[in-house]
Amino acid sequence: MSRQTRFICQSCGRVSVRWLGRCPQCGEWDSFYEEKTKKTSSSSSLRGEATYESLQEIGQKQGERHHTGIKEFDRTLGGGVVPGSLILIGGEPGIGKSTLLLEVAGQLSSSKSPVLYISGEESAEQTKLRASRLGVNSPHIYLSSETNVEGITELMERLKPKFVVIDSIQTIYREDLASSPGSVSQVRESAVYLMRAAKERKITVFLIGHVTKEGAIAGPRVLEHVVDTVLYFEPEQNQEYRILRSVKNRFGPTLEIGIFRMEENGLREVSDTSRLFLTDSSMSEDVPGSVAVPTMEGTRCFLVEVQALVASSNLAAPRRVTQGVDYNKLCLLLAVLEKRQRLRFYDQDVFINVAGGMKVNEPACDLAIALSVVSSLKNLPFSRRTVAIGEVGLGGDIRAASFMEKRMGEAAKLGFTRCFTSKVRLNEKNSFPSLKIMEFTKIEEILQNEFKGKRGT
Repeated sequence: MSRQTRFICQSCGRVSVRWLGRCPQCGEWDSFYEEKTKKTSSSSSLRGEATYESLQEIGQKQGERHHTGIKEFDRTLGGGVVPGSLILIGGEPGIGKSTLLLEVAGQLSSSKSPVLYISGEESAEQTKLRASRLGVNSPHIYLSSETNVEGITELMERLKPKFVVIDSIQTIYREDLASSPGSVSQVRESAVYLMRAAKERKITVFLIGHVTKEGAIAGPRVLEHVVDTVLYFEPEQNQEYRILRSVKNRFGPTLEIGIFRMEENGLREVSDTSRLFLTDSSMSEDVPGSVAVPTMEGTRCFLVEVQALVASSNLAAPRRVTQGVDYNKLCLLLAVLEKRQRLRFYDQDVFINVAGGMKVNEPACDLAIALSVVSSLKNLPFSRRTVAIGEVGLGGDIRAASFMEKRMGEAAKLGFTRCFTSKVRLNEKNSFPSLKIMEFTKIEEILQNEFKGKRGT
């Protein structure tokens, strides 16, 4: 057995033969730490004789998925859990990652599908207390505090589970690496080892990963390339709601989201997402600077309220403040309104907020942002039963958005009666008789139609 010394960046995983003050790859300072690796002549217990199969001989099991019974979780995964997949769930400490996976384990466990739960951060008694609070009491969930990856593989051989939960990947280590658990080498090599075990035994492995202060999963980015699915658990501003977002999925669509509410007895699904960001008062009162827009997250559509406040400024450089909207997008739309509509913003502070703490970044929200700014500037409201859908070009023209039928259907379901948009197909207009679709080619047409003859205060 021999040892090798190397230095690894704990931020990006770059390897160097000597210590460096600054990483040349990611630019982080003082991120290189010395790690010693052991080289042994023995091969891995997972290695066997290499095999191959003809492509035509491999069976197709495209529809084989395990449904967890938690619809929001299944939606984020693309319809359910794929056997033999490696799923990484990241999030801030205390956001509910362990709670969610313990509830998932309770739904998936059965006599034919035992679940192995590896708790490297808590004892079995502490995990049992949480399970009792959540109402999870399945006899087919087996707890272990083993953190050695080879020992976990032995448990998988003896128990033969269908699902394995690793809580968390930062506590797992390999004996052939001299570095401490949680280091770049340990996190990466342990994940690769578990991936091989999952693929060979057709076992689904859930990995919990901590998030650094920069918002990335601790460990190298290569960890996200190893796994099949990456989910991020994000808190909303009021900390009551949680958004589970898919950023990578080899077996389904990306950018899907699931919404949960944190309660005393665990996480609960939120099915009516549109009403989550729209209040009764916001739908009944005409307020200047407020426009609703149906936005898409993956395949899900829900309505959000874009609020704008334009006020006189005494500053040499008026403020532009955004919450939930890209700052550069606001600057671009203000330039279009000044150039094409001859509106004056050079002496006005402009504030934009998306109610409920939601973030919108798709082009279909451009029209709602622009109209909310003009409404606040002129102090003239649009009807609260109006939605605006469309991308705004640099010439002030309105362009059509994708998924128009789904957006209009969601607006009609919530009682909206008018829709400002670009040209749409005839069959889409006839599908929603309660929604009056008003087609415009430029923003100035909307302003003339709505504000002609009206004077703001």
